Amino acid sequence: MPAAFDWTVRVYYEDTDAGGIVYYANYLKFFERARTEWLRAAGASQERLKEEDGALFVVKSAAVEYHAPAKLDDVLNLTLRIEKLGRASVEFVQEAWCANVLLASARVKTGCVDRTTLRPRALPDSVAQVMRAAHSE
Repeated sequence: MPAAFDWTVRVYYEDTDAGGIVYYANYLKFFERARTEWLRAAGASQERLKEEDGALFVVKSAAVEYHAPAKLDDVLNLTLRIEKLGRASVEFVQEAWCANVLLASARVKTGCVDRTTLRPRALPDSVAQVMRAAHSE
């Protein structure tokens, strides 16, 4: 799994506000989708982690900065990389780009929790190995 990951998404009408630009909260949805696709590319689907490992990922914190607007039909390139990897948490740096213009950047800290108790737990070994390898690149 590469240290950096890119994923594209098109802006649909439902993503925009009354002014015709992407509604600010939708960047969090875009970033969530990119993290999910990153895990999927690493061979770890969210559903498999829940069913086989009893693990869920939850967002502990998110800080987003907005730099430029995206508009209807724009194709966004979403990037992510691991900034910090803990025993039960992962901090990502994510960015949304369009035509080489930075639109939004975020620091998102996720935690791994037990699906039953919702208490913190260590990352499943299979996922932790992939993340450690990506983080060290």
